[in-house]
Amino acid sequence: MATVDPGNQHDLISVILEDHRAVELIFAELMAGAGTPQDRRDLADHLTTELVRHSVAEEMYMYPAARKALPDGDKVADHEIEEHAEVERLLQDLEGVAATDRAFDDLIAKLATEVQHHIGEEESTLLPRLQQACDADDLLELGRKVTRAKASAPTRPHPSAPDKPPLNLILAPGTGMIDKLRDALTGRNRD
Repeated sequence: MATVDPGNQHDLISVILEDHRAVELIFAELMAGAGTPQDRRDLADHLTTELVRHSVAEEMYMYPAARKALPDGDKVADHEIEEHAEVERLLQDLEGVAATDRAFDDLIAKLATEVQHHIGEEESTLLPRLQQACDADDLLELGRKVTRAKASAPTRPHPSAPDKPPLNLILAPGTGMIDKLRDALTGRNRD
């Protein structure tokens, strides 16, 4: 069983949990319905960026680790990737929908349900199992890899992009660079 310093924010478990909490806060703000339509559209774009980067990083490093470390790792990883695909389809549907359109709130509600289900499964099953199966050094290295992958990951949904190594490891950084260029040109995700 891995012993991870809970104060260390760079191990895999901490990185994933931190992402989950950040996404939940964005959903809470969106579901509250406050802000101008442009504020809500910008927040939905920010949510998209965070979910896509998180998913890509998990697919690059966490799910391959699960395949290797868990006896049923292939089944677990394939299930998680299927859930990511559904979320990406919903994110793609959300792109370009005005915050004043009824479909916007409907899509946000569907996304919230899908993502909360996914988070619940990961936190109650997958993460504890990985924490037991991997040693602390492996979890620290995976946390570093996931953090680095998020920095170069795509910022927009690409449901047909490869979601398993080696192709996702090769293509995701290039797609991320193109997405960031598109974001800069359109003013999306200004911080």
